[in-house]
Amino acid sequence: MTNYSYTKDYLTRDGQPWFPVMGEFHYSRYPENDWQEELYKMKAGGVGIVATYVIWIHHEEIEGEYDFSGSRDLRRFVELIQKCGLKLFLRIGPWCHGEVRNGGFPDWLLQKGLPLRTDDAGYLNLVRRYYAEIARQVDGLLAKDGGPIIGIQIENEYGHCGGQNGEAGEQHMRTLTALAREVGLEVPLYTATGWGGAVTGGLLPVMGGYCEAPWDQRTTKLEPNENYIFTNDRSDPNIGSDYGKKNGITYDITAFPYLMAELGGGLQVTHHRRPVARAKDIGAMSLTKLGSGVNLLGYYMYHGGTNPKGKRTTLQESRASGYPNDLPVWSYDFSAPIREYGQMSETLNEIKLLALFLQDFGRELCEMNPVWDGTEKQNPEDFGALRTAIRKKGRQGYLFVNNYQRSYAMNAHLQECLRVELEGETICYPPRDIQDGDFFFLPFYMPVGDGLLKSALATPLCRILDGEKLVYLFYTDTEPCYVWEKQPSNAEVWTISRKMALHVWRAGAGKEYVLITEEKVIEKEDGYTLLIRNGADIRSYPELPSPPDGYEAVGKDGAFYLYRSKNRAAFQPVSVPWRLKKDENDKKRYEIELPDVTCRDCFLRVDFAGDQAKLFVDGQEAGDWFYTGETWEIGMKRFGFPKKVEIEITALYENAPIFLETKPEFMQGTACRLERAEVGIELAVELGGIR
Repeated sequence: MTNYSYTKDYLTRDGQPWFPVMGEFHYSRYPENDWQEELYKMKAGGVGIVATYVIWIHHEEIEGEYDFSGSRDLRRFVELIQKCGLKLFLRIGPWCHGEVRNGGFPDWLLQKGLPLRTDDAGYLNLVRRYYAEIARQVDGLLAKDGGPIIGIQIENEYGHCGGQNGEAGEQHMRTLTALAREVGLEVPLYTATGWGGAVTGGLLPVMGGYCEAPWDQRTTKLEPNENYIFTNDRSDPNIGSDYGKKNGITYDITAFPYLMAELGGGLQVTHHRRPVARAKDIGAMSLTKLGSGVNLLGYYMYHGGTNPKGKRTTLQESRASGYPNDLPVWSYDFSAPIREYGQMSETLNEIKLLALFLQDFGRELCEMNPVWDGTEKQNPEDFGALRTAIRKKGRQGYLFVNNYQRSYAMNAHLQECLRVELEGETICYPPRDIQDGDFFFLPFYMPVGDGLLKSALATPLCRILDGEKLVYLFYTDTEPCYVWEKQPSNAEVWTISRKMALHVWRAGAGKEYVLITEEKVIEKEDGYTLLIRNGADIRSYPELPSPPDGYEAVGKDGAFYLYRSKNRAAFQPVSVPWRLKKDENDKKRYEIELPDVTCRDCFLRVDFAGDQAKLFVDGQEAGDWFYTGETWEIGMKRFGFPKKVEIEITALYENAPIFLETKPEFMQGTACRLERAEVGIELAVELGGIR
């Protein structure tokens, strides 16, 4: 049985340093028939641990009537995680937030008038009953029984967003942990969120950080975000600002590793504040956390979803239910790396650069401590200084550079000569231009096979074993300028562009393959599948056993074998007909005709101007979207490929108190119209012969 634990610096697996990537996916917000494929998508992005809330109101909306069926089938979800070769952290609350109605508490619990989130006996009896039901659902699936559940998070943001502070709060966290253990939820790792004055009860603290704050009650542009500076301050002052800002950390940071469980994989917009999280927003933030000493990249959310239908109410957070924000009734897309309908986004590609690196080099990085130059915290409002950080152990390490600040321009640094000061030596990198928006890291004294790379203007991505030879992939858009302390005899270094690196996928167990393609490559039970939306080229090393269906081999591109689509035009989006069906003062409803298609999925892409839009299928409300200026993309497979759907748009008024990064064109102070509707297809093709 594998042993999981931690030191003051990092997580361990069988006593060895361990740097996993964790991604949040809420099973009860996604159709159960698609869980396995979605988990494989997460795995393709480099995720090794799934985190999920067990949301109380989703399972016991009516007191005493537990529902663990369909998309609420926790046991089946855990079994599929094990089948896919992943591990799991259960976040069992009882309060979770998660943009859920009542923070996840059922209405009936609130109506009892108990002092919630305290050691009140009546409240604890109900929590114990709920915990016991979770334990029954996962019986035999804990790590001690050979299952995938290696960790449990107790409560959420306790003492930060509600709950008690001080000793009373610490004691409540200890009480909940004891209850979980009593009912059989015994795991190697117990965690608690640790930011903004939250209490942890002595549990392993995990931190968070988001690129913006849609929960902030202001409707103006926010100040520069601190998550884009290198710092040893582990707290994000923006989290929970809708509850009133609380700063500070209640635990001893020298006693625990720096772990991120809620690094924003995107943002869930609210009605009053609608920032759009883009790939570079998340990539640059992730890199600064690595440079600041983080030894777990845990993303919330990694996979978006859709709120389930409630039995008595809708299940989203809303001001009507006493919470600070109004959320969509259905959509929990989150602009996540994997979107609401399973679309693998550019954000996934971006953070996969780090995930692939950590798979191969994370163990060494765990033991590399950040080196501070006497400045414990850089200034996020300083757009002129170049932001750098170093992690090293002995002479080996990495230099991190971030010249990206979301929503603000950074000064360019032309012909910058980067340096690393070591004992008795200075590593001097060749001059290079660092533009606004650049972020990267560079190695020094990095082992490469049996050789030693002194420095390079290129970033390591991954390595593969080709027979007895190791191949190391690096990426850069400059001259790589490799400087060797010792040339390797058993390894080669290949250099690709950053754009190509974004589209690198790994496949194969016995024999390893690297594929470079804008399409997506995911594992399945008996091999690998290519998900095609563009008909893009495929580069592979080594040569594929056979070209995928619809592709032909066309020679080589450097070391890579090249395959080209025979019918790329078939993947071009096509416009679809629509008509105005109903026109009211502040609302318009359109009917959209969809084509007959034979494909894995068909995505309807809608551009509209308005406050929000709702999707109706067969006359039933089935989805919604708050206007952000981004295209609303809807997977039609979920609805059985209907022939027609309806989109209802509610008017947006020019003077509405709403923060938008992109505003629509207003006509006489109002916007309420459908502007474009098109569909694109996705095919699934087997990559034959790869196991």
